[in-house]
Amino acid sequence: MSENQPDGKKQIALNIVSGKSKHKGFGAGSIDLNSMSPVIIDRGEAKIDIGAMHAKSKVERGIKFSTNKEDVPNGRQVWLVWVAVDRTPEGRMYGGATACEMLIDDEAKRGWKILADHVNRMDYALKRRFMLDDLGSEDKAALKILLISHNEEWWDASPEELKQALEG
Repeated sequence: MSENQPDGKKQIALNIVSGKSKHKGFGAGSIDLNSMSPVIIDRGEAKIDIGAMHAKSKVERGIKFSTNKEDVPNGRQVWLVWVAVDRTPEGRMYGGATACEMLIDDEAKRGWKILADHVNRMDYALKRRFMLDDLGSEDKAALKILLISHNEEWWDASPEELKQALEG
């Protein structure tokens, strides 16, 4: 797979945290997010957005979030999908994927999300679960296209549960 995107930008890999660290101090033994990547689905397009790991994706920047949906009556639906990559003796595959909803109103600079839900669903993806039922058909198609185009071999090796979850 080419390391460059068509516009000349370096492609973002799904593995986002270096596994080379031998850190033994503060935080040692914490959850390894080396195999976790955040995908944002907005307006029918899915993109890897590293900033989402810290709630600073492109769509989240400059937005004041509320836990009350009524505060964002004109918000558009945006999805954060946590994708976990598994390594098996046969190679890599997409081993877990969970979707979290957000509402974003760019004009009002307001948004809605439940951060605890986002964290819990990240954990579920790390535990190799698939929770994609809430995605609409257009969002499922966008995620499927991204996963296949990122690495078709990983897609082919992925569980049937993921492939079925992204149908229709």
